[in-house]
Amino acid sequence: MSQENKPAKVACDTGIGPLNKGIGSLDHALDPGQIAQQGWNLLQEDLSLPSAVLYEDRLLHNLDWMRQFINAYGVQLAPHGKTTMAPKLFAMQLQGGAWGITLATAPQTLAAYTHGVHRVLMANQLVGKENMAIISRLLLDPGFEYYCLVDSAAQVDQLGAYFLKLGQRLRVLLELGVMGGRTGVRDDEQLQSVLAALSRWSNVIALSGIELYEGVLDDEASIRVFLQRAVDVTRGLAAGGHFHRTPILLSGAGSAWYDVVAEVFSAAGFGAAVEIVLRPGCYLTHDVGSYRVAQAKILERNPIAHRMKSGLLPALQVWAYVQSVPEAEKAIIAMGKRDAAFDSGLPAPALHFRPGDTAPKAAPAHWTVTKMMDQHAYMQIGAADDLQVGDMIGFDISHPCLTFDKWRVLPVLNAQFDVVGIVKTFF
Repeated sequence: MSQENKPAKVACDTGIGPLNKGIGSLDHALDPGQIAQQGWNLLQEDLSLPSAVLYEDRLLHNLDWMRQFINAYGVQLAPHGKTTMAPKLFAMQLQGGAWGITLATAPQTLAAYTHGVHRVLMANQLVGKENMAIISRLLLDPGFEYYCLVDSAAQVDQLGAYFLKLGQRLRVLLELGVMGGRTGVRDDEQLQSVLAALSRWSNVIALSGIELYEGVLDDEASIRVFLQRAVDVTRGLAAGGHFHRTPILLSGAGSAWYDVVAEVFSAAGFGAAVEIVLRPGCYLTHDVGSYRVAQAKILERNPIAHRMKSGLLPALQVWAYVQSVPEAEKAIIAMGKRDAAFDSGLPAPALHFRPGDTAPKAAPAHWTVTKMMDQHAYMQIGAADDLQVGDMIGFDISHPCLTFDKWRVLPVLNAQFDVVGIVKTFF
């Protein structure tokens, strides 16, 4: 798979099935390149709403922004694919220079491999017979590179026994954790227990590096302490000859603290002996909720990001119709919990368009979604606002992960709202 450091256009899928959610008019297979030729346009009501959509220019902007940031620190990028589970976006990221794709489960890994991803960092423990079997089958391809996490002797013993029978070798990363956090070894006693198990299975399980997820902590000081612990453990285990990969992998970073991870890990002075891999997943589409807040802090505290100025742009919206205005200050929108994430903030009205107008307008600042049901959203408006049944509203969203998983197909739009591509998801 090409990983040339160059911009990537959003590619169309080879075809889509009938009546996919939100795109009811796309009811027959289309060859690549035919999508744009159809002349579909969101504002001309050529799409069935509600529909989640992606903006091509913003995707490309975010891709380029992160590429510049990563290159400035001399580290690698393995974006977390669970955010989108969209192979077309995986390909876009890989063509833009990504080292590989991060995933969370064996089935996600299988879906990515099936669509051409040949290097996966599974930032999770591999547990269970069928999950191991999925990975074992993928490892029959010598061109497939796979890493999972270990944090207990019991897990190492299970992996060792399973893969020994098959005559296969599994690459793993030792995960570090914190008290009260998620997975990962908490202290030196647990660390030594895992190392002893790895030593017992050294012909089957290859320790390839160290991994952590700093997002379980809330403050920068604690995160820096955690990251320094990872640096120290990496240095100590390297001196003891525990690793079976050159260079050693050192991986961390979700979407909120990737700048701090890049700073601390790159400052450790490992040089070519350690390959640093960051795993933010939400940068490509961004959002207007928690990640916008996190990005604003990154632009403020990180000198490289500050010099880049422009920051990331929200590239994912959900468009829906006004279906009722039953009260003077309330509109009911044909969009609900089945269409957009609501766990980290409700959708925010961003654009207002009345069919027949020339272009959307910015939604008034006082329009606010106050409640969502399965297929309806309550939007607070002003009594004098010009809002009618049939008007179209474009909503910015918070937490792209839980919006993508609600859609099998997302149209890709250009700046004129023309449909120029299709992205399919595989959740």
